[in-house]
Amino acid sequence: MILSVITVVRNAASHIEKTIQSVLSQTYEKIEYIVIDGASTDGTVETIKRYQTQIDYWVSEPDKGLYDAMNKGLKKASGDYICFLNSGDIFLNSATVTQMFSSVKYPVDVLYGDTIIVDDDGHVKGKRRHRPPNELTWQSFKHGMLVAHQAFIPARRLTPEYNLTYKFTSDYDWCINILKNANAIHNTHQVLIQFLDGGISKQHLRASLIERFKIMRKNYGLLQTIATHIRNAFRMAKFKLTNGWV
Repeated sequence: MILSVITVVRNAASHIEKTIQSVLSQTYEKIEYIVIDGASTDGTVETIKRYQTQIDYWVSEPDKGLYDAMNKGLKKASGDYICFLNSGDIFLNSATVTQMFSSVKYPVDVLYGDTIIVDDDGHVKGKRRHRPPNELTWQSFKHGMLVAHQAFIPARRLTPEYNLTYKFTSDYDWCINILKNANAIHNTHQVLIQFLDGGISKQHLRASLIERFKIMRKNYGLLQTIATHIRNAFRMAKFKLTNGWV
């Protein structure tokens, strides 16, 4: 099985190298690595060039935003499975992909696992407030994005392009659509990814919440969406009181 790992980056010179090294250090040999840079001007491109002989495809050019860049990566991906590992995100260790695929005993449509959040200095903040369920279906996401996008590994044949109508939460919509068409969904029961806190949805919190409400209403109905938001507000408050961060 070939895993296409796609890294989307723009002006992240302080983080891109550790992501590239994390991919290139994997013991799993069948990895196709794709890097899509959004015309960075801060030294990111120079870092990518140092590793270009080990990267299967890379480009640096303007794009229409994060999800447009991710669509560019998808169009270049030829592997059996897709993993988006954006700048600042890393695999848990060098054996992560090997261990992930070793846990599969039969052909599956989606693999998923857990994640650990780190800050800009690489200090572990803990696991996400949303936790992956033992059994995942498209209905699971009515409670929020229980599986982080980075630890959601779908079969390439099931992956549509990202809906560019959503500027901040198209990954949520993307995962739900994939799960609706997936039959065999496999929980690796592993921590797969360390991801950098403060993604695009946190940077644009109000707009992302509005988008997420629209996605949930479309898939789960108005009443379920309202009930979920009320429940999640209480859970978020409890989590923040216990952990000191969200």
